[in-house]
Amino acid sequence: MVRGYKELHDDTDTAPLREHDVLDQSRARSNSVSSRDSGGNHRGAAFYNKEDVELEDLLRTNPLSGLSSEEASQRLRTYGPNELPEVKRNRLLRFLGYFVGPIAFLIELACIISVIVKDWFNFAFILGLLILNAVIGYVEEERAESAVDALRHTLALKTRCWRDGSLRDLDTTSLVPGDVIVLRLGDIVPADVRLLGIGASGDETEGDLLVDQSSLTGESLAARKRKGEEVYSSTIIKQGQQMAIVTKTGSKTYIGRAAHLIANTKDEGHFQKIIGRIGNFLILFTLVLVILIIVFQFITFRNDPVRSDVLKILGPVFILAVAAIPVGLPTVCAVTMAVGARGLAYKQVIVKRLAAVEEMSALSILCSDKTGTLTKNELTFDEPYLCDGFSEDDLLLYSYLASEFGANDPIEMAVRSAAEHQIALLRNRPVTQTHKVPGYEVSEFVPFNPSVKYTQATIRNTENDTTFLVAKGAPQVIVRMVGGNDPAVKAYVAMAKRGLRALGVARTVAGTRNQWQLVGLISLLDPPRDDSAETIKRCQRMGITVKMVTGDQQIIAKEVSRRLGLGQVILDASHISNTDVSELELSERFYKADGFAEVTPEHKFRIVDVLQKRGLMVGMTGDGVNDAPALKKANVGIAVHGCTDAARSAADIVLMAPGLSTIIEGILASRAIFQRMRSYALYRITSTIHFLVFFFVMVLVYDWTLPAKLLILICILNDAATLVIAVDNAQVSPRPDKWRVGQLIFLSCLLGSLLTALSFGHFYYFKNVHGYLPYPESQSDVDRRLDSIMYLHISSAPHFLVFSTRLTGYFWQNMPSLLFTVVIVGTQVVALLMVIFGWLTPAIPFGQALVVFGISFAACVILDVIKVQVYKYWSLTSHSLACAPCGGRRRMLKKRQQETIQQERVWRNIEDVHKVALKTKAIVALREADGKIPPAQSPYDGRSGRGSFDSL
Repeated sequence: MVRGYKELHDDTDTAPLREHDVLDQSRARSNSVSSRDSGGNHRGAAFYNKEDVELEDLLRTNPLSGLSSEEASQRLRTYGPNELPEVKRNRLLRFLGYFVGPIAFLIELACIISVIVKDWFNFAFILGLLILNAVIGYVEEERAESAVDALRHTLALKTRCWRDGSLRDLDTTSLVPGDVIVLRLGDIVPADVRLLGIGASGDETEGDLLVDQSSLTGESLAARKRKGEEVYSSTIIKQGQQMAIVTKTGSKTYIGRAAHLIANTKDEGHFQKIIGRIGNFLILFTLVLVILIIVFQFITFRNDPVRSDVLKILGPVFILAVAAIPVGLPTVCAVTMAVGARGLAYKQVIVKRLAAVEEMSALSILCSDKTGTLTKNELTFDEPYLCDGFSEDDLLLYSYLASEFGANDPIEMAVRSAAEHQIALLRNRPVTQTHKVPGYEVSEFVPFNPSVKYTQATIRNTENDTTFLVAKGAPQVIVRMVGGNDPAVKAYVAMAKRGLRALGVARTVAGTRNQWQLVGLISLLDPPRDDSAETIKRCQRMGITVKMVTGDQQIIAKEVSRRLGLGQVILDASHISNTDVSELELSERFYKADGFAEVTPEHKFRIVDVLQKRGLMVGMTGDGVNDAPALKKANVGIAVHGCTDAARSAADIVLMAPGLSTIIEGILASRAIFQRMRSYALYRITSTIHFLVFFFVMVLVYDWTLPAKLLILICILNDAATLVIAVDNAQVSPRPDKWRVGQLIFLSCLLGSLLTALSFGHFYYFKNVHGYLPYPESQSDVDRRLDSIMYLHISSAPHFLVFSTRLTGYFWQNMPSLLFTVVIVGTQVVALLMVIFGWLTPAIPFGQALVVFGISFAACVILDVIKVQVYKYWSLTSHSLACAPCGGRRRMLKKRQQETIQQERVWRNIEDVHKVALKTKAIVALREADGKIPPAQSPYDGRSGRGSFDSL
């Protein structure tokens, strides 16, 4: 008779409910840590807190009839659908978001000014650029979202559920607490459930479920789940079949905790902050000068009946301000990032958030998930321990004979795969004979039983008609079976210390059934991907520190870290959640660590947060639900190939190719994009300072500016032309890039001041030598050739400077692209022809125009040398703080120096202690060897250590 859920779990022999499956004692500590949150609270089935009693009542469901439709509908209304609330920003609001920010507000102010002074052409042009910037950003991010949506093929959309006495296919969103579902091989678990220990027919099952929890815990080996244990949503069934009862749905599931962390992560992007700081500087600078001009003109022309009119005063000044505002800055940045994102898409890197393209260039820390990212997420055959008289092929052959054909157990699959790949006898079998071994016949097979912990097969050698037994299982069991073997014990201990999973293999002497002899020990490990070590080395050469983050055990993390060429300083969860240390000390530990093990989603989130507070740009890679909060928190979240839907949704960038190698392409592209954007920002800020300061003085002294049509023409030609910077050849930095805003503004002010001095030189030379006089725009029938001279100079001199600003070195060290050169030079040739032939402005002699044009280019070369010297002698850690002698900067510099001295002292002491420990160890070793240097020993050598499993 079928029992209800509560009766099924009242058996006295049923093990108490546990959070994680404990496969052996070496994993108990890892599981106990990973089953606790950052505050040390146990995460058990009582996630509903005070609703436990009500929950237990909900679970009183007949396993073979399920809930009625009425009861399910009532619970659905109470608990809501089984889905995580996906917060999607309204598309209209997302589009309007591109019109918010300091630069955007400045451009919008320019639009309003254009309307006030009735400059409709300029109004249309500026508004067009503003809308173009928004459209580019919106379209690119929408395209990325569409590409990500196309990847949503791993969701569990349907499940087999008992309803109204029948087993039916049901949408996973309709599941409610108390529903009884069937879990089978390959199923993605649709909700948090408890196993009932019975199959779909109602009969009790003997075997356990193997569940792949790597997307939650980071462990590469599937967990074994028994009756009464919890299985979490989004995990995958790897072996077995059982019915289970739904305990939690939607946001109440284990995944819901990660979703809560994601929802509470709303940091402003790094790029937005930088553009905001640049925008604030330009707004302040522009407003101060414009207000000074307005006040001066009001005072000067207060008694002039014509010039004292408000619009007469405001008109020219506002046009000057509009021409100075860097309306092209957001557009050029957006186009540059969009072109870069499109190029990355061809390299199987999808950019979801456009600003992430730039932010990746500044990454100094890359926290990478281990399982499935750095490793293959599959167990493989590693270096074995062999007993005398047996070879590696013997070990694999006997282990193959003792393996269950067709089993989906990852250990069995790893053993069979290694044997079929390495042993010629197994490689050359016909396709129809893959279940047989030539020369051997399996007459009896005993599958794995948790109580005895080994499999056993009776084998007949068909060549000499002899029979023998083969056993494969837990090393301690196999060693006891053969009567003990001290060297094998030492080998197993060495494997355990390195985090390797071991299996013992033994066989009987031919013709006997109880004279066992040990063949050897198999070691298994989830190995690093073929490209992981090289990718890490390339990251390190590029100035990026890679830190491994995993939910797996610390000893396994250390072994993988060793093979990848990372350090051995791996912190476990106890160090991450330690509340006894200061935030500064914790930050220092995280910074010095090579990796983190046994971590939960909360721990990963905290690791990223602490490193960010240290002032570092942090990238995070991952593929599972447990990585999603940290992906969202990181400056650049990178979801790797084969990731879960939660990871894709939280990430800024999605990799379509396996492994981390494509990240290198993304970093190189992002650094090139950064150089282009910094190049334009330096050029545009310099141009703005030059433009405003020069005309500020001219208006105050001579009441003169260029005609509005020429000012607008400079704005159109120069800003539109610099859009091609998106396809320019960029010099990629060997180290992480950084927006040094103080350096950027200082250099812009310096170059802008020098350009202003050059403009004064042109103005006074042609005024005093050639008699070209400045006249207010209100006067007619006067010689305005000075307008043409200054138009050509102000158009060409700052514009040629873009050839210099595109590099931190000399401009000839990396030549610009042909398209970039043609467009930049072409716009200035147009300006040259305008002043020669008198288009829109009076004509000037060909020789004078050519001299002005040549001086502009020569000035670019001179300013390039000055720029290189500024970059050469600028130190980020000292000069940027000391250049402005204010108290706050002095205190910050002093604090940094004190911290550096303290850190150096601490690490010097640690090195001294380490040296003393090594010397002591060497002296002890020499004494034990009676003054003789002992011979080198294999890590599996049985001549050292203690010799029984009972002593471990």
